[in-house]
Amino acid sequence: MPFEGLLLRPPVDAMETRQVASIPEGAEWTYEPKWDGFRCIAFRDGPAVELQSKSGQSLTRYFPEIVSALALARTPRFVVDGELFIEFGASLDFDALLQRIHPADSRVRMLAQQTPATYALFDLLVRGQDAVYADPYAVRRGHLESFVTDNFGGTGRIVLSPSTVDRSVAAQWLAGSAVRIDGVIAKRDLPYAFGSRDAAVKVKRRYTADCVVGGFRQAKNGLIASLLLGLYDGGALHHVGFIGSMSAVQRERAAALLNPIVEPPGFTGAAPGGPSRWRRGEDTPWFPVRPEIVVEVAFDHVTARRFRHAARFLRWRPDKAPRQCTMAQLERARGS
Repeated sequence: MPFEGLLLRPPVDAMETRQVASIPEGAEWTYEPKWDGFRCIAFRDGPAVELQSKSGQSLTRYFPEIVSALALARTPRFVVDGELFIEFGASLDFDALLQRIHPADSRVRMLAQQTPATYALFDLLVRGQDAVYADPYAVRRGHLESFVTDNFGGTGRIVLSPSTVDRSVAAQWLAGSAVRIDGVIAKRDLPYAFGSRDAAVKVKRRYTADCVVGGFRQAKNGLIASLLLGLYDGGALHHVGFIGSMSAVQRERAAALLNPIVEPPGFTGAAPGGPSRWRRGEDTPWFPVRPEIVVEVAFDHVTARRFRHAARFLRWRPDKAPRQCTMAQLERARGS
């Protein structure tokens, strides 16, 4: 059977990270870019190759170009950890990556030709019969660098993810000197910690934007549950995301501001759907409001001109004109 000759067999629990507010300091830390892609652990046992997602699901059929590249390695048996991403100019295209998860093989293979993925390796777990995962990070990193050089030469579809012990370099990555990344990973000099957050932390890039409140959703108790956010483009107000987490004081302020201006249409471009996907399919209709209220929010990613995750409330912006809140604010987060 495939992978019987490996010291690790799929699936395995990937090493996790704990989010922190700032880059840690100290001799025990080494820093890596945090890529905006799909986490992937790859297994090779002779002719058999398996790609595993962070959640333990198989990614093998969706990235045939990566499978082929791994199968050409000189080392016949290995397990590596890394990130899959698709490059688009000077940035990464997460939308294109999502499109690769498609049920039709013909579609997947066409996209593999049109928008090929890159696999950036940042850890080596097994090489031949060596349990590299038991070594501290600095030793694993040395083995990984020689492994990539011996097998892939640092070019093509399989590349070595950068690493540094210089905190100032990591700070430059976080500040935006490399638009392809969305944060920094800091790893302690420990063995690979399967399924644990104890050996690594992450610091994510954060962006801010001034958004127009185009509507809100209401909780069962009548309080405002979330604010629906919009940005202008071409004269139309498009829904770009929401704020869900607010303090009691912020919710009371939102109710005072928004309840008196409930009025359709709210959004004149792309609008929210019906049931909220964050409330397990419950029917939670939204209430449109006149586009008069502006809030400043923090966000991390943009996908298809929307915040990929919930935005974080920062402050009300009564000094900001709604028409000044445009899609151009999202360009930096998209790496443009």
